[in-house]
Amino acid sequence: MDLKQLDTTMTELGQPAYRTRQVWQWLARGAGSFDEMSNLSVELREQLAERLPITTLNVDAEALSVDGTEKALFMTADQRPIEAVLMRYRDGRRSLCLSSQSGCPLTCTFCATGAMKFGRNLTESEILDQALHFRRKEEVNHTVFMGMGEPMMNLDNVLAVCERLPDLGIANSHTTISTVGWLPGIKTVTTEGPAVRLALSLHAPNDGLRSKIMPVNDRYPMKDVVDAAREWRHVRKRKVFIEYLMLDGVNDSEDLAHELADLLLPKNDFKVNLIPYNPTGGVYGGSPRESIEKFKNILMKRGIHATVRLTRGRDIDAACGQLAAKAAA
Repeated sequence: MDLKQLDTTMTELGQPAYRTRQVWQWLARGAGSFDEMSNLSVELREQLAERLPITTLNVDAEALSVDGTEKALFMTADQRPIEAVLMRYRDGRRSLCLSSQSGCPLTCTFCATGAMKFGRNLTESEILDQALHFRRKEEVNHTVFMGMGEPMMNLDNVLAVCERLPDLGIANSHTTISTVGWLPGIKTVTTEGPAVRLALSLHAPNDGLRSKIMPVNDRYPMKDVVDAAREWRHVRKRKVFIEYLMLDGVNDSEDLAHELADLLLPKNDFKVNLIPYNPTGGVYGGSPRESIEKFKNILMKRGIHATVRLTRGRDIDAACGQLAAKAAA
């Protein structure tokens, strides 16, 4: 739903502000049409249906994994491809992975989105409509901004969405903004916006290696980014998630595990998520399970809380940008 267009339409129809809130409440609870909005008059429902599409996005493709992960490829009104994923877990979590941009300008070498031509920032409504698409299917309770794009480069719209997600049943404490290290954004969310969680996609423990796989490191060096993450931890009183993608023969050696521990210690400010690589058809392979376990054990022995993330949706091209890259090709 284009929320700005909704406001304008309601004003043109002479409706009071609370009617707009009622429409949003229905959408947030999973309504898929104006006909479901029973506390609006039949006349108003008909007028809205004539004037407003229920979503800003068109579904171009959908895929369902054997593990329950569901991925959707959307097209915006100007034909920009974007993706979102619903991950279903046995413990009852229903976690959304949302995109904040179509494409990404930061060209991380392991990421399918980074190989695409950058399109543009998404609007607040286009981001919300990804979440509402899945909310119409079932209740959801977690969100991570780890889909296409760098959320900190579209921060105003991302934070506006974070303000609305509790209406969908997703608490701020269950919402995470993931960044590759966009320093101005980290500094902003340290003191502004709702109290969501922060994840830093690090993927290497030194500037030399990180710059090779993540060119953004040349602009915002690792030490500055980690220091900013520590300040976020100090102000927000929550641990920072460190995302570390395990690339075979690139960043998964025992020496690099010790180097990562040296970087993150002495304070216990971080939790490390080791992520098995979901291949995107590029130059990298995923680290073997035994290498990931060795890496994890070194961190744990050094006093760093580390976990291995469950691999989800490997059979449906669930890695960020894979479906969109195919659509844009």
